[in-house]
Amino acid sequence: MAKAFTPGLTVSARTTYRARRVLPIDGSVTVKQGDTVRADTVVAQTFMEGDAFPIKVANMLAAQPKDLPGLMLKQLGEAVRKDEPIARSKGIFGMMKTEVKSSADGTVESVSDSTGMVIVRGPKQPIAVTAYVAGTVVEMLPGEGAVIENTVALVQGIFGVGGEAHGPIAMACKAASEELDADDITPDMKGAVVVGGARMTAAAIRKAKDVGAAAIVSGGIDDQDLRDFLGHDIGVAVTGSERMGITLIITEGFGEIAMAERTFALLGGHAGRVASVNGATQIRAGVMRPEIVVPLADAAAAGPHDTDRMGFVHHQQGPVPFGQGDELGQFGEIPVHAVDALDHDQHPAVLPAHLGQQLLGRIEIIVRKRPPPGTGEHGSLEEAVVGQAVVQHEVARSNHVADHRLVRGMSADERHRILGADEPGDFTFQFLMDRLLT
Repeated sequence: MAKAFTPGLTVSARTTYRARRVLPIDGSVTVKQGDTVRADTVVAQTFMEGDAFPIKVANMLAAQPKDLPGLMLKQLGEAVRKDEPIARSKGIFGMMKTEVKSSADGTVESVSDSTGMVIVRGPKQPIAVTAYVAGTVVEMLPGEGAVIENTVALVQGIFGVGGEAHGPIAMACKAASEELDADDITPDMKGAVVVGGARMTAAAIRKAKDVGAAAIVSGGIDDQDLRDFLGHDIGVAVTGSERMGITLIITEGFGEIAMAERTFALLGGHAGRVASVNGATQIRAGVMRPEIVVPLADAAAAGPHDTDRMGFVHHQQGPVPFGQGDELGQFGEIPVHAVDALDHDQHPAVLPAHLGQQLLGRIEIIVRKRPPPGTGEHGSLEEAVVGQAVVQHEVARSNHVADHRLVRGMSADERHRILGADEPGDFTFQFLMDRLLT
Protein backbone atom coordinates (compact mmCIF):
# COMPACT_ATOMS: atom_id res chain seq x y z
CA MET A 1 0.00 0.00 0.00
CA ALA A 2 1.48 3.33 -1.07
CA LYS A 3 1.79 6.14 1.42
CA ALA A 4 1.97 9.87 0.91
CA PHE A 5 2.50 12.95 3.03
CA THR A 6 1.13 16.25 1.80
CA PRO A 7 2.38 19.27 3.75
CA GLY A 8 0.13 22.24 4.19
CA LEU A 9 -3.19 20.40 4.53
CA THR A 10 -5.13 21.04 7.73
CA VAL A 11 -6.31 18.16 9.89
CA SER A 12 -7.55 19.73 13.11
CA ALA A 13 -9.66 18.22 15.89
CA ARG A 14 -10.75 21.69 17.04
CA THR A 15 -10.49 25.06 15.35
CA THR A 16 -12.54 28.19 14.78
CA TYR A 17 -14.13 28.25 11.35
CA ARG A 18 -15.72 31.21 9.57
CA ALA A 19 -17.82 30.89 6.44
CA ARG A 20 -18.42 34.07 4.44
CA ARG A 21 -21.72 33.52 2.60
CA VAL A 22 -22.55 36.15 -0.02
CA LEU A 23 -24.85 36.55 -3.02
CA PRO A 24 -23.45 37.08 -6.54
CA ILE A 25 -25.62 40.23 -6.83
CA ASP A 26 -27.38 42.46 -4.32
CA GLY A 27 -30.34 40.97 -2.52
CA SER A 28 -31.92 40.63 0.91
CA VAL A 29 -30.37 39.09 4.02
CA THR A 30 -32.78 36.81 5.90
CA VAL A 31 -30.89 36.38 9.20
CA LYS A 32 -29.81 38.67 12.02
CA GLN A 33 -26.57 38.92 13.91
CA GLY A 34 -26.51 36.44 16.76
CA ASP A 35 -28.91 34.01 15.09
CA THR A 36 -28.14 30.31 15.32
CA VAL A 37 -28.35 28.64 11.92
CA ARG A 38 -28.18 25.16 10.48
CA ALA A 39 -26.26 24.13 7.38
CA ASP A 40 -29.39 24.38 5.23
CA THR A 41 -30.65 27.69 6.67
CA VAL A 42 -31.10 30.35 3.96
CA VAL A 43 -29.09 33.43 4.98
CA ALA A 44 -29.63 35.57 1.86
CA GLN A 45 -31.71 35.49 -1.28
CA THR A 46 -32.31 37.42 -4.49
CA PHE A 47 -33.55 37.06 -8.06
CA MET A 48 -31.27 36.96 -11.07
CA GLU A 49 -32.39 38.05 -14.51
CA GLY A 50 -33.51 35.20 -16.72
CA ASP A 51 -31.94 34.23 -20.04
CA ALA A 52 -32.39 36.46 -23.08
CA PHE A 53 -33.99 34.97 -26.20
CA PRO A 54 -33.41 37.10 -29.33
CA ILE A 55 -35.89 36.60 -32.19
CA LYS A 56 -35.35 37.94 -35.75
CA VAL A 57 -38.94 39.02 -36.13
CA ALA A 58 -38.51 41.46 -39.05
CA ASN A 59 -36.72 38.88 -41.20
CA MET A 60 -39.30 36.21 -40.38
CA LEU A 61 -42.11 38.60 -41.42
CA ALA A 62 -40.23 39.83 -44.51
CA ALA A 63 -40.69 43.35 -43.21
CA GLN A 64 -38.49 46.39 -42.79
CA PRO A 65 -37.02 46.85 -39.30
CA LYS A 66 -38.58 50.33 -39.07
CA ASP A 67 -42.03 48.76 -39.52
CA LEU A 68 -41.55 46.24 -36.69
CA PRO A 69 -43.16 48.26 -33.83
CA GLY A 70 -46.40 48.48 -35.80
CA LEU A 71 -46.46 44.70 -36.36
CA MET A 72 -46.09 43.70 -32.73
CA LEU A 73 -48.97 41.90 -30.99
CA LYS A 74 -47.16 42.10 -27.65
CA GLN A 75 -45.78 45.38 -26.40
CA LEU A 76 -42.76 46.14 -24.22
CA GLY A 77 -43.09 44.74 -20.72
CA GLU A 78 -45.89 42.33 -21.57
CA ALA A 79 -45.64 38.70 -20.47
CA VAL A 80 -45.67 36.02 -23.16
CA ARG A 81 -45.80 32.24 -23.18
CA LYS A 82 -43.81 29.93 -25.39
CA ASP A 83 -45.41 29.53 -28.87
CA GLU A 84 -47.69 32.50 -28.26
CA PRO A 85 -47.84 34.90 -31.26
CA ILE A 86 -45.89 38.13 -30.64
CA ALA A 87 -45.99 39.72 -34.10
CA ARG A 88 -48.06 39.47 -37.31
CA SER A 89 -47.52 40.76 -40.83
CA LYS A 90 -50.20 42.84 -42.63
CA GLY A 91 -50.43 40.33 -45.44
CA ILE A 92 -51.83 41.03 -48.92
CA PHE A 93 -55.27 42.61 -48.94
CA GLY A 94 -55.65 41.39 -45.37
CA MET A 95 -54.93 37.81 -46.33
CA MET A 96 -51.90 35.48 -46.18
CA LYS A 97 -50.73 36.94 -42.87
CA THR A 98 -47.59 35.55 -41.21
CA GLU A 99 -47.17 35.21 -37.45
CA VAL A 100 -44.06 34.93 -35.33
CA LYS A 101 -44.31 33.02 -32.06
CA SER A 102 -42.26 33.44 -28.92
CA SER A 103 -39.50 30.90 -28.44
CA ALA A 104 -39.74 30.96 -24.62
CA ASP A 105 -41.79 32.02 -21.63
CA GLY A 106 -40.90 35.48 -20.40
CA THR A 107 -41.37 39.19 -20.96
CA VAL A 108 -40.91 41.32 -24.07
CA GLU A 109 -37.82 43.30 -23.14
CA SER A 110 -36.79 44.97 -26.37
CA VAL A 111 -38.19 45.77 -29.82
CA SER A 112 -35.59 47.25 -32.14
CA ASP A 113 -36.63 49.28 -35.20
CA SER A 114 -33.04 49.31 -36.42
CA THR A 115 -32.14 45.62 -36.27
CA GLY A 116 -35.63 44.14 -36.45
CA MET A 117 -34.90 42.02 -33.37
CA VAL A 118 -37.21 41.29 -30.46
CA ILE A 119 -35.71 40.11 -27.16
CA VAL A 120 -37.79 38.01 -24.81
CA ARG A 121 -36.37 37.85 -21.29
CA GLY A 122 -36.94 34.58 -19.47
CA PRO A 123 -38.40 34.40 -15.93
CA LYS A 124 -36.22 35.62 -13.08
CA GLN A 125 -34.26 32.87 -11.37
CA PRO A 126 -34.40 32.74 -7.56
CA ILE A 127 -31.00 32.45 -5.87
CA ALA A 128 -30.63 31.46 -2.24
CA VAL A 129 -27.42 31.21 -0.24
CA THR A 130 -27.44 28.80 2.68
CA ALA A 131 -25.26 28.91 5.79
CA TYR A 132 -23.28 25.83 4.58
CA VAL A 133 -22.15 25.07 8.14
CA ALA A 134 -24.16 25.16 11.36
CA GLY A 135 -23.14 27.97 13.68
CA THR A 136 -23.82 31.55 14.75
CA VAL A 137 -24.15 34.67 12.61
CA VAL A 138 -21.26 36.86 13.80
CA GLU A 139 -21.22 39.51 11.08
CA MET A 140 -23.81 41.03 8.77
CA LEU A 141 -23.03 41.99 5.17
CA PRO A 142 -25.98 44.26 4.21
CA GLY A 143 -27.43 43.40 0.84
CA GLU A 144 -24.90 40.61 0.38
CA GLY A 145 -25.05 37.94 3.08
CA ALA A 146 -23.50 37.06 6.43
CA VAL A 147 -20.52 35.46 8.15
CA ILE A 148 -21.14 32.22 10.07
CA GLU A 149 -18.79 31.09 12.83
CA ASN A 150 -18.45 27.87 14.79
CA THR A 151 -15.93 25.67 16.51
CA VAL A 152 -15.34 22.71 14.24
CA ALA A 153 -13.22 19.71 13.41
CA LEU A 154 -11.65 20.45 10.03
CA VAL A 155 -10.09 18.13 7.45
CA GLN A 156 -8.71 19.41 4.16
CA GLY A 157 -8.39 17.02 1.23
CA ILE A 158 -5.95 16.94 -1.66
CA PHE A 159 -8.52 16.90 -4.46
CA GLY A 160 -12.28 16.91 -4.91
CA VAL A 161 -15.12 17.29 -7.39
CA GLY A 162 -18.69 18.39 -6.79
CA GLY A 163 -20.05 21.29 -4.81
CA GLU A 164 -21.31 21.88 -1.32
CA ALA A 165 -23.22 19.15 0.50
CA HIS A 166 -23.97 18.12 4.06
CA GLY A 167 -25.12 15.04 5.92
CA PRO A 168 -24.32 12.74 8.84
CA ILE A 169 -20.94 11.00 8.74
CA ALA A 170 -21.26 7.27 7.95
CA MET A 171 -18.16 5.10 8.36
CA ALA A 172 -18.17 2.53 5.56
CA CYS A 173 -14.75 0.99 6.29
CA LYS A 174 -13.35 -0.39 9.53
CA ALA A 175 -9.73 0.59 8.85
CA ALA A 176 -7.90 3.39 7.06
CA SER A 177 -6.19 0.84 4.79
CA GLU A 178 -9.47 -0.82 3.71
CA GLU A 179 -10.61 -0.24 0.12
CA LEU A 180 -14.07 1.28 -0.32
CA ASP A 181 -16.07 -1.02 -2.58
CA ALA A 182 -19.72 -1.32 -3.58
CA ASP A 183 -20.39 -3.91 -0.86
CA ASP A 184 -19.57 -1.28 1.77
CA ILE A 185 -22.36 1.03 0.59
CA THR A 186 -25.77 0.38 2.16
CA PRO A 187 -29.22 1.95 1.58
CA ASP A 188 -29.18 3.62 5.00
CA MET A 189 -26.36 5.86 3.75
CA LYS A 190 -28.84 7.99 1.81
CA GLY A 191 -28.00 11.64 2.42
CA ALA A 192 -24.84 10.72 4.36
CA VAL A 193 -21.20 11.71 4.01
CA VAL A 194 -19.68 8.27 3.45
CA VAL A 195 -16.13 7.83 4.78
CA GLY A 196 -13.98 5.09 3.28
CA GLY A 197 -10.43 4.00 3.93
CA ALA A 198 -8.09 3.65 0.98
CA ARG A 199 -9.08 3.86 -2.71
CA MET A 200 -12.74 4.43 -3.58
CA THR A 201 -13.67 2.16 -6.48
CA ALA A 202 -15.81 3.11 -9.48
CA ALA A 203 -18.43 0.59 -8.34
CA ALA A 204 -18.59 2.22 -4.90
CA ILE A 205 -19.10 5.65 -6.46
CA ARG A 206 -21.93 4.42 -8.68
CA LYS A 207 -23.69 2.65 -5.83
CA ALA A 208 -23.30 5.61 -3.46
CA LYS A 209 -24.85 7.85 -6.08
CA ASP A 210 -27.68 5.36 -6.62
CA VAL A 211 -28.55 5.20 -2.90
CA GLY A 212 -28.49 9.00 -2.68
CA ALA A 213 -25.34 9.57 -0.59
CA ALA A 214 -24.37 13.24 -0.28
CA ALA A 215 -20.61 12.71 -0.57
CA ILE A 216 -17.76 10.20 -0.41
CA VAL A 217 -14.50 10.88 1.44
CA SER A 218 -11.66 8.40 1.06
CA GLY A 219 -7.88 8.17 0.82
CA GLY A 220 -7.47 7.86 -2.93
CA ILE A 221 -9.05 7.24 -6.31
CA ASP A 222 -7.86 5.85 -9.62
CA ASP A 223 -7.58 8.64 -12.20
CA GLN A 224 -9.28 6.50 -14.84
CA ASP A 225 -12.24 5.88 -12.52
CA LEU A 226 -12.52 9.64 -11.99
CA ARG A 227 -12.44 10.32 -15.74
CA ASP A 228 -15.10 7.70 -16.35
CA PHE A 229 -17.29 9.21 -13.63
CA LEU A 230 -16.94 12.78 -14.92
CA GLY A 231 -17.03 11.86 -18.60
CA HIS A 232 -14.00 14.03 -19.39
CA ASP A 233 -10.37 14.63 -18.41
CA ILE A 234 -9.52 16.73 -15.37
CA GLY A 235 -8.48 20.26 -16.27
CA VAL A 236 -6.47 22.81 -14.32
CA ALA A 237 -9.37 25.13 -13.60
CA VAL A 238 -11.45 25.22 -10.44
CA THR A 239 -13.51 22.11 -9.72
CA GLY A 240 -16.69 22.13 -7.68
CA SER A 241 -19.19 23.18 -10.33
CA GLU A 242 -19.78 19.60 -11.50
CA ARG A 243 -23.40 18.47 -11.30
CA MET A 244 -22.85 14.75 -10.81
CA GLY A 245 -25.28 14.22 -7.94
CA ILE A 246 -22.54 13.47 -5.41
CA THR A 247 -19.39 15.15 -4.07
CA LEU A 248 -16.09 13.22 -4.04
CA ILE A 249 -13.11 14.14 -1.84
CA ILE A 250 -9.78 12.32 -1.62
CA THR A 251 -7.56 13.12 1.33
CA GLU A 252 -4.22 11.68 0.20
CA GLY A 253 -3.84 11.36 -3.59
CA PHE A 254 -4.44 9.26 -6.69
CA GLY A 255 -4.01 5.50 -6.60
CA GLU A 256 -3.96 2.86 -3.88
CA ILE A 257 -3.36 5.23 -0.97
CA ALA A 258 -4.71 4.66 2.51
CA MET A 259 -6.25 7.52 4.43
CA ALA A 260 -3.99 8.87 7.16
CA GLU A 261 -4.73 7.16 10.48
CA ARG A 262 -5.17 10.49 12.22
CA THR A 263 -7.71 11.66 9.63
CA PHE A 264 -9.60 8.36 9.74
CA ALA A 265 -9.73 8.40 13.55
CA LEU A 266 -10.88 12.03 13.61
CA LEU A 267 -13.75 11.42 11.20
CA GLY A 268 -14.65 8.14 12.87
CA GLY A 269 -14.86 9.89 16.22
CA HIS A 270 -17.62 12.09 14.82
CA ALA A 271 -19.63 9.34 13.13
CA GLY A 272 -23.30 10.31 13.14
CA ARG A 273 -22.65 14.03 13.36
CA VAL A 274 -23.66 16.28 10.47
CA ALA A 275 -20.67 17.36 8.38
CA SER A 276 -20.50 20.00 5.66
CA VAL A 277 -18.32 19.16 2.67
CA ASN A 278 -17.16 21.04 -0.41
CA GLY A 279 -15.23 19.43 -3.27
CA ALA A 280 -14.09 22.71 -4.85
CA THR A 281 -10.37 22.51 -5.69
CA GLN A 282 -7.96 24.97 -7.30
CA ILE A 283 -4.28 24.09 -7.53
CA ARG A 284 -3.01 27.26 -9.19
CA ALA A 285 -3.05 30.85 -7.92
CA GLY A 286 -5.53 31.30 -5.10
CA VAL A 287 -5.28 27.71 -3.90
CA MET A 288 -8.53 26.11 -2.76
CA ARG A 289 -8.72 22.74 -1.08
CA PRO A 290 -11.73 20.47 -0.61
CA GLU A 291 -12.86 20.28 3.00
CA ILE A 292 -14.88 18.37 5.55
CA VAL A 293 -16.23 20.57 8.35
CA VAL A 294 -17.82 19.04 11.47
CA PRO A 295 -19.44 21.60 13.85
CA LEU A 296 -18.63 20.99 17.52
CA ALA A 297 -20.27 23.88 19.37
CA ASP A 298 -23.50 21.97 19.92
CA ALA A 299 -21.71 18.99 21.49
CA ALA A 300 -22.64 19.94 25.05
CA ALA A 301 -26.29 20.47 24.21
CA ALA A 302 -26.50 17.28 22.18
CA GLY A 303 -25.45 15.05 25.05
CA PRO A 304 -23.27 11.93 24.69
CA HIS A 305 -24.00 11.53 20.99
CA ASP A 306 -21.17 9.46 19.53
CA THR A 307 -18.73 11.04 21.93
CA ASP A 308 -15.21 11.45 20.58
CA ARG A 309 -13.59 11.87 23.99
CA MET A 310 -14.28 13.34 27.39
CA GLY A 311 -11.94 15.09 29.77
CA PHE A 312 -11.47 13.22 33.03
CA VAL A 313 -10.46 14.47 36.45
CA HIS A 314 -7.02 12.97 36.80
CA HIS A 315 -6.32 10.92 39.92
CA GLN A 316 -2.81 9.87 40.75
CA GLN A 317 -2.80 7.47 43.68
CA GLY A 318 -0.34 8.23 46.44
CA PRO A 319 -0.11 9.80 49.89
CA VAL A 320 -0.38 13.54 50.22
CA PRO A 321 2.72 14.80 52.06
CA PHE A 322 1.89 16.96 55.04
CA GLY A 323 2.05 20.59 54.13
CA GLN A 324 1.26 20.17 50.41
CA GLY A 325 -2.44 20.77 51.04
CA ASP A 326 -3.00 24.52 51.09
CA GLU A 327 -5.97 24.25 53.46
CA LEU A 328 -6.23 20.91 55.17
CA GLY A 329 -9.56 19.55 56.28
CA GLN A 330 -11.60 21.01 53.41
CA PHE A 331 -14.63 19.11 52.20
CA GLY A 332 -16.25 19.34 48.79
CA GLU A 333 -17.80 17.49 45.91
CA ILE A 334 -15.40 15.51 43.74
CA PRO A 335 -16.48 15.51 40.08
CA VAL A 336 -16.31 12.05 38.56
CA HIS A 337 -16.64 12.53 34.79
CA ALA A 338 -17.12 8.87 33.98
CA VAL A 339 -20.42 9.00 32.11
CA ASP A 340 -19.56 8.26 28.49
CA ALA A 341 -21.46 7.02 25.46
CA LEU A 342 -21.16 3.26 25.20
CA ASP A 343 -20.97 1.86 21.69
CA HIS A 344 -22.99 4.86 20.40
CA ASP A 345 -25.70 4.41 23.07
CA GLN A 346 -27.02 7.88 23.83
CA HIS A 347 -28.76 6.79 27.05
CA PRO A 348 -26.21 4.95 29.21
CA ALA A 349 -27.16 3.60 32.61
CA VAL A 350 -25.99 6.11 35.20
CA LEU A 351 -27.48 4.69 38.40
CA PRO A 352 -24.24 2.95 39.49
CA ALA A 353 -22.32 6.18 39.00
CA HIS A 354 -24.79 8.08 41.19
CA LEU A 355 -24.58 5.44 43.90
CA GLY A 356 -20.82 5.64 43.71
CA GLN A 357 -20.96 9.38 44.28
CA GLN A 358 -23.11 8.88 47.37
CA LEU A 359 -20.59 6.43 48.79
CA LEU A 360 -17.76 8.74 47.87
CA GLY A 361 -19.40 11.52 49.83
CA ARG A 362 -18.82 9.54 53.05
CA ILE A 363 -15.07 9.34 52.56
CA GLU A 364 -12.88 12.19 53.67
CA ILE A 365 -10.50 13.19 50.88
CA ILE A 366 -7.89 15.88 51.19
CA VAL A 367 -7.80 18.06 48.09
CA ARG A 368 -5.22 20.72 47.51
CA LYS A 369 -5.76 23.76 45.34
CA ARG A 370 -3.60 24.11 42.25
CA PRO A 371 -3.57 25.88 38.90
CA PRO A 372 -5.61 24.22 36.14
CA PRO A 373 -3.78 21.60 34.10
CA GLY A 374 -1.70 22.90 31.23
CA THR A 375 -2.34 22.28 27.56
CA GLY A 376 -1.38 18.81 26.42
CA GLU A 377 -1.00 17.38 29.96
CA HIS A 378 -2.75 14.11 29.32
CA GLY A 379 -2.67 11.10 31.58
CA SER A 380 -2.96 7.46 30.68
CA LEU A 381 -6.28 5.61 30.66
CA GLU A 382 -5.31 3.52 33.68
CA GLU A 383 -4.79 6.65 35.76
CA ALA A 384 -8.00 8.47 34.88
CA VAL A 385 -11.02 8.89 37.16
CA VAL A 386 -10.41 7.75 40.74
CA GLY A 387 -8.27 4.73 39.94
CA GLN A 388 -8.24 1.83 37.55
CA ALA A 389 -11.29 0.06 38.99
CA VAL A 390 -13.64 2.84 37.99
CA VAL A 391 -12.13 3.37 34.54
CA GLN A 392 -12.38 -0.26 33.54
CA HIS A 393 -16.00 -0.47 34.70
CA GLU A 394 -17.17 3.09 34.21
CA VAL A 395 -21.01 3.32 34.06
CA ALA A 396 -21.71 -0.08 32.53
CA ARG A 397 -18.42 -1.94 32.06
CA SER A 398 -17.21 0.23 29.17
CA ASN A 399 -13.84 -1.51 29.10
CA HIS A 400 -13.76 -1.17 25.32
CA VAL A 401 -14.09 2.60 25.33
CA ALA A 402 -10.41 3.06 24.50
CA ASP A 403 -10.92 1.12 21.29
CA HIS A 404 -13.39 3.69 20.00
CA ARG A 405 -12.49 6.96 21.71
CA LEU A 406 -9.39 8.88 22.65
CA VAL A 407 -9.87 8.80 26.41
CA ARG A 408 -7.35 10.96 28.23
CA GLY A 409 -6.70 12.29 31.68
CA MET A 410 -6.36 16.01 32.01
CA SER A 411 -2.94 16.03 33.66
CA ALA A 412 -0.17 13.52 34.01
CA ASP A 413 2.68 15.27 35.75
CA GLU A 414 3.03 14.33 39.40
CA ARG A 415 3.55 17.96 40.23
CA HIS A 416 0.12 18.82 38.78
CA ARG A 417 -2.02 16.10 40.24
CA ILE A 418 -5.46 17.09 41.49
CA LEU A 419 -6.31 14.22 43.80
CA GLY A 420 -3.46 12.62 45.70
CA ALA A 421 -5.47 10.87 48.35
CA ASP A 422 -4.59 7.32 49.35
CA GLU A 423 -6.99 6.77 52.22
CA PRO A 424 -8.10 3.35 53.46
CA GLY A 425 -11.60 4.34 52.39
CA ASP A 426 -10.37 4.61 48.80
CA PHE A 427 -9.92 0.85 48.57
CA THR A 428 -13.31 0.34 50.18
CA PHE A 429 -14.83 2.60 47.57
CA GLN A 430 -13.17 0.64 44.77
CA PHE A 431 -14.42 -2.66 46.19
CA LEU A 432 -17.99 -1.32 46.53
CA MET A 433 -17.94 0.11 43.02
CA ASP A 434 -16.73 -3.24 41.68
CA ARG A 435 -19.65 -4.96 43.38
CA LEU A 436 -22.16 -2.43 42.09
CA LEU A 437 -20.97 -2.42 38.49
CA THR A 438 -20.44 -6.16 37.94
